[in-house]
Amino acid sequence: MTAAFPLGANPWIWHSPVTYETLGDVLPRLSGWGFDCVEIPLENERDWAPASVAKLLDASGLAPAAVIAVMPPGRDLVRTDPQTVRVTQDYLYRCVDAARALDAPAVAGPMYAAVGRTWRMDRNERAAAYEELRENLAPVVEHARAAGVRLAVEPLNRYETSLLNTVDQTLEALTGLPEATIGLALDVYHQNIEERSLSDAVRRAAGRIVHVQVCANDRGTPGADCLDWPGFLAALTTSGYWGPLCIESFTAHNDAIAVAASVWRPLAGTQDSIATDGLAFLRRALRAVPAPPPDPARPQPAERTRS
Repeated sequence: MTAAFPLGANPWIWHSPVTYETLGDVLPRLSGWGFDCVEIPLENERDWAPASVAKLLDASGLAPAAVIAVMPPGRDLVRTDPQTVRVTQDYLYRCVDAARALDAPAVAGPMYAAVGRTWRMDRNERAAAYEELRENLAPVVEHARAAGVRLAVEPLNRYETSLLNTVDQTLEALTGLPEATIGLALDVYHQNIEERSLSDAVRRAAGRIVHVQVCANDRGTPGADCLDWPGFLAALTTSGYWGPLCIESFTAHNDAIAVAASVWRPLAGTQDSIATDGLAFLRRALRAVPAPPPDPARPQPAERTRS
């Protein structure tokens, strides 16, 4: 593990939905390969119980990097009816509760509108949508604050949402919400589409980055791509972010996830290689990044232990 970034992965590389049974398959393998942490998606309330998953995490020695909020059709906080807002807020409350039970530091995801939902907005309509989002996120933020969990709002690319595509838009949308509790989740796949520079986007988000997901520009193995990894990683080290870097990719062999993520072909020779080759690449790439100067106020990640 590097001094700054624990390295993790998401079980969506192999499975969806992510259940207790699939976590029982994936977590020991991630641990054996040398990962430090794992993202835990919560697609449906009954997919896994926090107490049971906590035992799997303890047995594997992996830390929970974040609970991942999943936004299928019907989960929306803007331009929808009050009942849908309440249902979505209730779901996000459960994500926060699950993170607290697992001792995960964050809930991350596009917690504003269903993935794939797009509509046109002029400047005034966008400002009104952001105001509505702040209003409907506020009780979730308060619930997270009371639980000691941070929220990480993820901007997505233009094909998956029209609400929050860039760092600047997301910062604008979160204006006025408490910075100690809510910030950004950065995903290099979406940034590579929407930002003119990965490193400049990171610098603009400095101080508000809560969680980071990584993959190739085609959503495959990190490093098997054309991305500016040295610039991106160097920007992270100077931005004040010291949390996990988690590989998020998907399988083309599951109908639901293939359609949701637009994965129409295998993204590597094997799904395992997305994780193992990505981990090896990130370790090499981080060795070339200058470490930030020591900061006594900066928390240091706990050393990973094995059972």
